[in-house]
Amino acid sequence: MPQGDKSAYTNKQKRKAEHIEETYEKQGLSEDEAERRAWATVNKQDGGGKKSGSGLKKPTKE
Repeated sequence: MPQGDKSAYTNKQKRKAEHIEETYEKQGLSEDEAERRAWATVNKQDGGGKKSGSGLKKPTKE
């Protein structure tokens, strides 16, 4: 995955980043800096890009 590719993020994470970015822009940050900080915040809160429910699968009985 190339750097900056957001395809691994869920729609919820993308919406969260967009909302955070808008808040930073209202505080007077540039668009680029607001976007950078918004994705850094999402990564810190959610542990990076991942699909919802990953790692929660129950083991199958054999």
